[in-house]
Amino acid sequence: MLENYKWRYATKKFDPTKKISDHNLSILKESIQLAPSSYGLQLFKVLIIDSAEVRAKLKPFSWNQSQITDASHLLVFCNYNRVTYDLIDEFVALKAKAQNIGIDQLEGYGSFIKNKLSEKSEEEVEAWTSKQTYLALGNLLNTAADLKIDSCPMEGFEPAEYDKILNLSGQNLTASVVATIGYRSEEDKNQFAPKVRRPMDFLFETI
Repeated sequence: MLENYKWRYATKKFDPTKKISDHNLSILKESIQLAPSSYGLQLFKVLIIDSAEVRAKLKPFSWNQSQITDASHLLVFCNYNRVTYDLIDEFVALKAKAQNIGIDQLEGYGSFIKNKLSEKSEEEVEAWTSKQTYLALGNLLNTAADLKIDSCPMEGFEPAEYDKILNLSGQNLTASVVATIGYRSEEDKNQFAPKVRRPMDFLFETI
């Protein structure tokens, strides 16, 4: 696992001729599905942008970074702007079915979640759901490294423009973070640069 982490880096130049297999893409999708999330709600959606035309439209609003169009796949992690009671009720019903529990036994659990969320402002809810996408992103990056698939998480884009192009606002969604995945180009010099990380004694303190 640690060797995989040392191998990966934020790939800046992908080989556009190399594509991720359907089998490996399926594994990556399942790793996102299995990601942890607050209350287990998974209040996010991941758009896999296959269309070259759409990716070309998104590129100018992604600082014109070549990864957007050259990577094998472009994933847009989206968070919900508002958390409706319907979303919570759907999750409670799913939990009852998966764990073979009477839905009436989970009524208190659902009410607890609704009450806790009602204490948050709209801005706090959106910030909270946005954080959930990063947990899912972490699973993607780690699994990709395990499969020796290159990746690049990207915050260098304009969410409002992504929302317009992908029609996210009408779906109660907003673009939170982007990830490109594929295979590094031999021309990407970044792969040869030593990995730079702060020392352990800077990052950790035992109290």
